[in-house]
Amino acid sequence: MITSEARAEVFWLAFQSLSKQERQMVVEKLLKDKVFLEDLIDIAIIEQRQYEPSRPLEDYLAKKAR
Repeated sequence: MITSEARAEVFWLAFQSLSKQERQMVVEKLLKDKVFLEDLIDIAIIEQRQYEPSRPLEDYLAKKAR
């Protein structure tokens, strides 16, 4: 396990040990962080769209310019 994975595991275990109310407070704080929320939304979009066919950048830019 690499250092970042180990650190993530420690935080996850600590989070799981919290009461339901404490976990809710942590999540609320995370969601108030604009940068974190934007990253979370990006991850959700990537997960939803990962099986969509890709297209060349030139095609996207040409369609956007219309």
